Amino acid sequence: MNARRFCVKAVEAVEPGSERKRGEILRGRATIAPERTTTPERATPVLPDREDEREETIGGSGYIVIVYDNDKNTWDDVVMILQKATGCSLEEANIETWEVDNLGKSVVHHGGQEECNRAAGIIRTIGIRVEVVEE
Repeated sequence: MNARRFCVKAVEAVEPGSERKRGEILRGRATIAPERTTTPERATPVLPDREDEREETIGGSGYIVIVYDNDKNTWDDVVMILQKATGCSLEEANIETWEVDNLGKSVVHHGGQEECNRAAGIIRTIGIRVEVVEE
């Protein structure tokens, strides 16, 4: 596919024999000239569906862990327990804690029933209300 782009070409109006200093502003006129470019053909790779990928890496999905807000635990308590229970990054734990604090709950883990029950058991140890439900 051919596309038309325009580029500006400056035409200097400098007197013969005169010297320009570095950084000096050029005085002159500009013309617009068409420039032809081509766009290369690209093949877009087909990525696997995230659900398929999750089943292979976790050993089965279908369950989620939901954490509910309370007035007992501090922000740092929740971030720490989410990282411990789910193995998530600090960034992800902070996002999920924000959701719990501002939205009242957050889905913090996906996986098989056994994995979700394990994570929920760890989270419960600090008094947070947790629920494991089938997706």
